[in-house]
Amino acid sequence: MTQEKSASAMSMMFVVVGNMLGAGILALPVNLCAAGFLPSVAATLFMWVLMTYTALIYSDQKSLTTNEHADLPTFFQQELGNGGKWVTIVANLIILYGVLVAYLCGISSIIMSLQSTLPKPVVTALYFAVVTGMTALGMQMMKKCTPYMVTLMWITFGALVFMVVPDVSAPHLEALDWTYVPAGLPVLLMAFHFHNIIPSICRALGHDRTKIRTAIIGGTTIGMVMNITWLLVVLGALPLSNPETHIDLITAFGNNDPATIPLEKLLQTPVFTYVALIFAVVAMSTAFMANGTALMSFMRDLTATHLGTKNKPLVWSLSFLPPLIVGLIYPDIFLVAINLVGGVGECIIFGILPGFIVWKYSPEGSIRKYSGMVLIVCFAAVLMIELGQELGLLHLSPNVEYWTHHTK
Repeated sequence: MTQEKSASAMSMMFVVVGNMLGAGILALPVNLCAAGFLPSVAATLFMWVLMTYTALIYSDQKSLTTNEHADLPTFFQQELGNGGKWVTIVANLIILYGVLVAYLCGISSIIMSLQSTLPKPVVTALYFAVVTGMTALGMQMMKKCTPYMVTLMWITFGALVFMVVPDVSAPHLEALDWTYVPAGLPVLLMAFHFHNIIPSICRALGHDRTKIRTAIIGGTTIGMVMNITWLLVVLGALPLSNPETHIDLITAFGNNDPATIPLEKLLQTPVFTYVALIFAVVAMSTAFMANGTALMSFMRDLTATHLGTKNKPLVWSLSFLPPLIVGLIYPDIFLVAINLVGGVGECIIFGILPGFIVWKYSPEGSIRKYSGMVLIVCFAAVLMIELGQELGLLHLSPNVEYWTHHTK
């Protein structure tokens, strides 16, 4: 019996890791590079604790996890009224549309770094056709394929780390500037995002609290170790700035590139290039299918409620055409999309709102009630910083969001 429980918890741990690892891990070193290695590790550990806690909060909400037809807008309408419902709807659309745009732009940029024959819009459209076709095959296929895809991610990730380690230089890891940490927090939020599948995890594990906690904590811990390892090798191998070759992290930030692109230019080995491509495609495609399925389900609920229809072509069009259009019009917004997803959408729905739930239902004066207040304050601060930067009201010294002007 114990062996069966462990296997079930382990399978859900794979699902957690598969949903976490996508564009976030590829963007993390680029967004946190100016902070330095030690501040980046501290920020990663801090966000790991917060996001694991909010995931456990969601897993405790029986009205959300026991009803197969329950969704977050309905849940927060019950808890916080109509205002909570519409805030959740808007935040969820920002998350789901934003991550799909990030995946389309990220994969297109990586493929374009390997070839110059096809125009970028064609590459984007071809990848879009393949990955949305795979998404249409349904959730059952995803559940069967996810453990294999996550295993392939680990193998390719390990190979990437092995190839980059010889180029790690200790001086690259010594620089630090804590003032840059806030600029990377939105990406860290996305790097630990899997909360939309928590109800499915709880039902799959028969609402066994021990197994649910094992799956969530184990999955986020594996993700945390992989994120820190990736920070170590990327920040150690690439200089912050190299005006002569422009093979550096600030140039990657200015170009909205994933971390694998400057690494390819540094190592200049076909093996690394193709292993990096496999890792990125598998990681982002796994996350794309999971979020695409969630978006279609969410859109189906919205059209049924507000338009009185569940027309499949309409649901598909509303789900996937907006990200495709944005990706084609703005092909170089990989990092921008990730910042908006983490700093706005996920900050609200997977940070501030769970904090309100804890604060609302915890006894007065209890540590748990104070923890809810801490969640609200921490995630609200990240939200304000991100909105301030995107609206041009806040420039983190020295102009973190404006490196582009110094790298072209």
